[in-house]
Amino acid sequence: MSAPTRRRRWLTTCAITATAALVALPAGAASGQNNTPFGARALARLAAERTQSVGSVAPKVTAEDDDDGNEADEIAEGADQYAEARTSPGIVAPGAYGAAWTDLSNLPSTGGSWRNITDLPYNSDDARYRDIDSNSSGGSGKVTGRMAAMAADDHGYVYAGSAGGGVWRSRSGGGHWQPISDRLSSQSTGALALDGAGRLWLGTGEATTNADAYLGSGVYVLSDPHHGTFSARSRVGGDELESTTVHELRFGGGKVWAATSEGVWSHSTKTLKGAWKLEFAPNPDYLPGGSLASDPSAAYKNIANDIAIDPKDPGRVVLAVGWRSGDDYNGFYTKDAGGTWTRITSGLGDLPADPDDVGNVTFARSADGSRYYAVDQSPEQLNTNPDSGLEGIYVSKSGSPTGPWTKIADYQGLAADGSALTTSGYMPGVQAWYNQFLTVDPANADHVYAGLEEVYETKDGGSTWSTVGPYWNFSFPCWSIDPAKQTGDCSQTTHSDQHGVAIGSYHGRSFVYVGNDGGVYKRPVDGSQDASGHATDWTSLNDGTIDTLQYYSVGVGKDLTYGGVSVTGGLQDNGQSILRSNDTVMGSDFGGDGGDTLTDPANGCNLAEEYVYLAIQVTQNCAVNDGSWITDATKATSYDVAPADNATGEARFIAPLAADAKNPATWVAGGRHIWVQTHGYAIRSGDEWKSVYDLGAGRTATAVAASGGKVYAAWCGPCNNQGFARGISVGNADGSGWHDITLPVDGTVPNRYLSGFAIDPKNADHVYLAVNGFSRHWTEGPGAGVGHVFESTDGGTTWKDISENLPDVPANSAVVTPNGGLAVATDLGVVYRAPGRTQWERVGSLPAVAVLQLKPGPDGSTLYAATHGRGIYTIKMRGRG
Repeated sequence: MSAPTRRRRWLTTCAITATAALVALPAGAASGQNNTPFGARALARLAAERTQSVGSVAPKVTAEDDDDGNEADEIAEGADQYAEARTSPGIVAPGAYGAAWTDLSNLPSTGGSWRNITDLPYNSDDARYRDIDSNSSGGSGKVTGRMAAMAADDHGYVYAGSAGGGVWRSRSGGGHWQPISDRLSSQSTGALALDGAGRLWLGTGEATTNADAYLGSGVYVLSDPHHGTFSARSRVGGDELESTTVHELRFGGGKVWAATSEGVWSHSTKTLKGAWKLEFAPNPDYLPGGSLASDPSAAYKNIANDIAIDPKDPGRVVLAVGWRSGDDYNGFYTKDAGGTWTRITSGLGDLPADPDDVGNVTFARSADGSRYYAVDQSPEQLNTNPDSGLEGIYVSKSGSPTGPWTKIADYQGLAADGSALTTSGYMPGVQAWYNQFLTVDPANADHVYAGLEEVYETKDGGSTWSTVGPYWNFSFPCWSIDPAKQTGDCSQTTHSDQHGVAIGSYHGRSFVYVGNDGGVYKRPVDGSQDASGHATDWTSLNDGTIDTLQYYSVGVGKDLTYGGVSVTGGLQDNGQSILRSNDTVMGSDFGGDGGDTLTDPANGCNLAEEYVYLAIQVTQNCAVNDGSWITDATKATSYDVAPADNATGEARFIAPLAADAKNPATWVAGGRHIWVQTHGYAIRSGDEWKSVYDLGAGRTATAVAASGGKVYAAWCGPCNNQGFARGISVGNADGSGWHDITLPVDGTVPNRYLSGFAIDPKNADHVYLAVNGFSRHWTEGPGAGVGHVFESTDGGTTWKDISENLPDVPANSAVVTPNGGLAVATDLGVVYRAPGRTQWERVGSLPAVAVLQLKPGPDGSTLYAATHGRGIYTIKMRGRG
């Protein structure tokens, strides 16, 4: 698609919730779209182009391959929609998740224990799975979920803070991990930092401004991080930093400084009691308690990104403040002679002073104090340049954060230094609002590591750069899909999308540790490179003892080859995992973002795997393939079967997909239309779907379910808090009887996101409805209502609230258990109502992690839970009631 026709989706409102909560921010950070998407379809395209170049026959490049999206747009759009489900129809007040966690903890327990089945290595390059939509052979190796922050010391201790699965510790220079924050009410990490006394500081609340990031409960400190674990008692100060995100923690002048989503704060490092001091907020009226606190824009009116403290004068401090998509307050601030924070308007050298050019910023200081470095993402570039949002990388050779600063890198230069991102529309820094880290080698002030989508290194203060961690290996001549060669002559790289970095030592040798969307990787600080400048010595530290995988879905079926079951699931930026019953390592048979999943209970290798926007791929052999489809298209064993709403973009980012409970060959999918196909896993084309109902322009399905030919569909449209509307449509799989349910205006079913159905297997007119978001006590939006679980016995015509003692927490999905009970997945765990009872119990004990989907196993007695941050868990449900 040519540049003039690129589209950018804008959202002008935002919402903010509370402790352990989701931060919903505008999608204005989306980059310009282009015709080279990065995700599940990319390997097919690259391989096809490679094959065509040698005159061979290549598989057909599908419409989805040639769409106008790219990963930057997908991250922003997916984040936006994830947040809409929890915030629409309005703004959610601080305190909602904190109250829900307290209420959930006080529920009676069903007993029983959850078992994590994904706590083993997950090999994204597994040679068994190199079918047409796999990213295997890209070079990322073993992966886990997104890491937001890193810290390391000189005694071999490494600390990794995940997006939604808490903080983990290694005592052996990486690997053999242990969770150390499970007792906290927030498992979302914003910042990790070791102070001069060896204490580990944790700022909760991930600050990527990616809206599947959750807000935090404050800052915590561990006096003995080698042995201790975080607890509520280790919180610093009071509740001033609850319901914020923490971008960075910096130390100087006897203080710890916190750059947060609600301004810059400080606290004594000697006395941990007492309140945090608000040092600077550019728009204090938008802070909690302020006159504009309920304004839809409040969540991004006081965003602080980093703090730079002059090593020669700790009283001289520079604040980097600003919203990634631009605002009048964006800029660098310091105190004037009168002690007032003022914006620096000149004298910075190359570092911009114009608000349009200052967005997400990260600082790094050399150990000897002779250098300061900075990465700057530009709102102007983000909003006008489809190739990159990066303004540049800079150095202050005076060692002062006030400069003067000199630009030492831009996106064109980085692209020319061995990057894999050289295509117009997707170049280094295209996601600089989401991906950033920066650190300086303690032993060499000119040796710097910078992270954007890739990892870059300079050893001469920025005169030259190398892409030591390229996005992937597919675009390089050394790449090969041959399983015997893994990636050909290419070395392992890191996963893409960098967020955290640290340098530490183990057995006297220094290593750099990076955290990204695929987990944690390390290499020697002075490591080796090949002729292209790519590192040859990256090691994945995702050994299976650390499980922070962010699942959207789970599927379970019998493993007919090895016995037992095969378990699959769709993941944020880590494709689709597959765990066969004989596996000691999970594989990945599908790349990009993995969405919803259908698995044949009778045969776990019959799979329908969703990418995004209803881009569905089906396989009947678990997508086992050695890559031979590249030279012989007939050897591909995965088939694109997307219904038409995928091509038109009229489906949710993670769109609903379900099989009829009585007839697994009948599938239902939801976009603007309700689609039905009756060929089961034998479907081979998107043309086999039939539209049985048009929900209407502007509407899109949020949940579907079917049993015995009866179909339920929930929808929203608009789906954000600007005129949010929702509804339910009911009809038959053959296209007859379709109608919209008239939901009563009395709020019996709240005007919130309808997230899931569970149909009684004995009676298709008996159905349960799970409702997301928060009740009107917390949500300032029209018709927010109360309740999260509703029941209908007349096919959806009338509904009854059965929430009773259920905590006020977003509900994501529900299943009817074999004994007639009801299990519900929430943002803080799983609850259960026994048959014939009205009260809810907590199922087992999980950390404060979102459970997005529940599925029963083929044995009828095992429940599988897909968590968005701690992998897949199972629990036995036999006999409960």
